[in-house]
Amino acid sequence: MRLILASSSPRRRDLLARIGAAPDRIESPAIDESPRKGEGPRAYALRLAVEKAHAVARGEGEIVIAGDTTVALGRRILPPAETEAIQRDLLSRLSGRRHHCLSAICVIGADGAARTRLADTIVAFKPLSEAEIDAYVASGEGLGKAGGYAIQGRAEAFVRFLAGSHSGVIGLPLFETRALLLSAGYPLG
Repeated sequence: MRLILASSSPRRRDLLARIGAAPDRIESPAIDESPRKGEGPRAYALRLAVEKAHAVARGEGEIVIAGDTTVALGRRILPPAETEAIQRDLLSRLSGRRHHCLSAICVIGADGAARTRLADTIVAFKPLSEAEIDAYVASGEGLGKAGGYAIQGRAEAFVRFLAGSHSGVIGLPLFETRALLLSAGYPLG
């Protein structure tokens, strides 16, 4: 059985390796990631994971896996930090507050059936000073990331509380991913 990873994220490939899954092919899906009017964060993350999985070609006997990680503050979907100004704004919003990291996975099995799961992780940041935000932005670490930070790096020192999947915040909740791959018939050790 061949595994196709529908992602441009090297973190997802590394996370899959932790559970003994090695993609035979990696393909970056091209989809519109704009939220729809009235779409909540959970529905948004699940929709993107499903659309990403369907956006790549799947041959006979192949399994496709795709994921999306969305950061939400209440019902507000936070954008990726595409610029330093956006990243600074995101970190200011998250400072001293709880937020949700929603990590959705979609696996399309060799039978063509799409299976989905969503991991909801609550993350609470300590209050961040302007100097801490400036130093983090200057590191370049969270640029392009959901919520403007990478928990697997320096930003982990900002986390005063986490309830849920640490790997989900990084980009792929391993417990849910393993269950989906096994249900799709992918052999894991």
